[in-house]
Amino acid sequence: MNSSLPTKSSSNAPRFTAKDIAVMAMMLAIVEAAKRLLDSVPNVEMVTLLFVVFVLTYGLRTLIVALAFIAVEICYWGVHVWVIMYLYVWPLLILIAYKMGREHPPWAYAILTGFYGLFFGLLCSPVYLFMGGFNTAFSWWVAGIPYDILHGISNFILCIALFKPLMFAADKAFSFIRNAR
Repeated sequence: MNSSLPTKSSSNAPRFTAKDIAVMAMMLAIVEAAKRLLDSVPNVEMVTLLFVVFVLTYGLRTLIVALAFIAVEICYWGVHVWVIMYLYVWPLLILIAYKMGREHPPWAYAILTGFYGLFFGLLCSPVYLFMGGFNTAFSWWVAGIPYDILHGISNFILCIALFKPLMFAADKAFSFIRNAR
């Protein structure tokens, strides 16, 4: 697994090869396609699972993909409070999955994605804490609990069903990419 962001040159700017940029663009396209595919199904998404798979196979460069994903979502949906939430929710997931590493069985990642969906509203509520205080944040979170339950269950089921095939495909793809000239 690629364990860190790109090395820094003398100008302290991260160095990405053309291959890195192409790979991250493909990862972004996959995440966006999966997101659009399931847009009509409330609180069912594959973004969580894909970010977990990508960080386990491509490392922390997945953080760049998450930021690009947020930028594309802003272009698609416009700016709203969810932008602030996404700026910490997706990188947090990526860092947790990165810290877990690849040595766990698939059900461990299913639990991670399930709990992430279950507590997604709670993770997003601090934005409302700053906007309207504790009562606003708490009532926003509680009102969304039924949706978070659906989100958690669907994340868990998707991960149980798709984690192994997606990891297999990602490993093959990244192995091919690493060996390509």
